Amino acid sequence: MFFPEGTVRVHLYGEPVDARKSFDGLYALARHALAQDPLSGALFVFINRRATHIKVLYWDRTGFCVWAK
Repeated sequence: MFFPEGTVRVHLYGEPVDARKSFDGLYALARHALAQDPLSGALFVFINRRATHIKVLYWDRTGFCVWAK
């Protein structure tokens, strides 16, 4: 279940991402390409090339969640 903190920061990755990426690949992009800490509780948003799929990486204090739409 999603329990957002008082203030949730959202980071949008500005380049298309391979929609097959999961926890490890999205973590690496958030850590290295965005230069942010994925364990901070922020939301990291990734969109595929055709803008038909979106993935959100989130650390919920017990593990990573990847939401896809």
